[in-house]
Amino acid sequence: MEGRKLKDMFGSEAKSGTEAEEGRNTMSQAGPVTETSSRPQGAVAPARRAKTLEAKEVNLYYGDFHAVENVSMTIEPNKVTALIGSSGCGKTTFLRSLNRMHELTPGATVKGDIELDGEDIYANGVDPVAVRGLIGMVFQQPNPFPTMSIYDNVAAGLNFNARKVSKSDKDAIVERSLRGAHLWDEVKDRLGRPGSGLSGGQQQRLCIARATAVSPEVLLMDEPCSALDPVATLAIEDLIGELKKEYTIAIVTHNMQQAARASDNTAFFNLDESGKPGHLVEIGPTDEIFTKPKKKETEDYVSGRFG
Repeated sequence: MEGRKLKDMFGSEAKSGTEAEEGRNTMSQAGPVTETSSRPQGAVAPARRAKTLEAKEVNLYYGDFHAVENVSMTIEPNKVTALIGSSGCGKTTFLRSLNRMHELTPGATVKGDIELDGEDIYANGVDPVAVRGLIGMVFQQPNPFPTMSIYDNVAAGLNFNARKVSKSDKDAIVERSLRGAHLWDEVKDRLGRPGSGLSGGQQQRLCIARATAVSPEVLLMDEPCSALDPVATLAIEDLIGELKKEYTIAIVTHNMQQAARASDNTAFFNLDESGKPGHLVEIGPTDEIFTKPKKKETEDYVSGRFG
């Protein structure tokens, strides 16, 4: 099925070129996801062609510090792209720029273009909050809302929707999302209990259910298994394999085995020395990156010679 388009969602007046450039160079206001899919509420989501994310000569800054330099890459639809590299090389900073979370940091700026199926997410009149509805994020530490029930955690984005969602539709979406996160059978009899009472692995799957409840087009994951035990990690990896049937997925990981197991493509980031900007060394099919990379520094990293 055809996904949503930015211009269809955002309908706001186009800003002047100066205002648009200021939007790249100043902090945006954070806010809840406010858009849901045009898919009928409560309907079971069919497998679909997901959207493509493309970065073109992206440079990222924190004040005067140049954090990421000149990254151009394509994150392919219905595939998992792993971002690997040593600490401090800009993987997470780049990931956050893909749904405009980078600019939430005071002084953070972006140069270059990031396009979702050819539409610039930093273009004139594009609402960053709505961008985050299309491009969801799952964080390193599971972060369910501590005062909310399991049910309300999943429905949180729907509750902020400008269009009212009926209780029956909301029930269907919550169940669909929990089933999609392989969590329904474990929590269906305690939906009213706090989400914070779940195990770490369950909490992370709850956060994935919350992210998918608003029907995004892309899922970004920042080391989603770093705080989990091996059994919970494998459960999340299996879930990622299922989710790519519906979504484009990018995942930051320091776990080389995880990148090899769970991703279709791998992008290796590095930096020349401390204090220099991180950059993309190469990107390609995961099996090639791990067995016959084009660059020696990639081979050195994946073989454990550094990092």
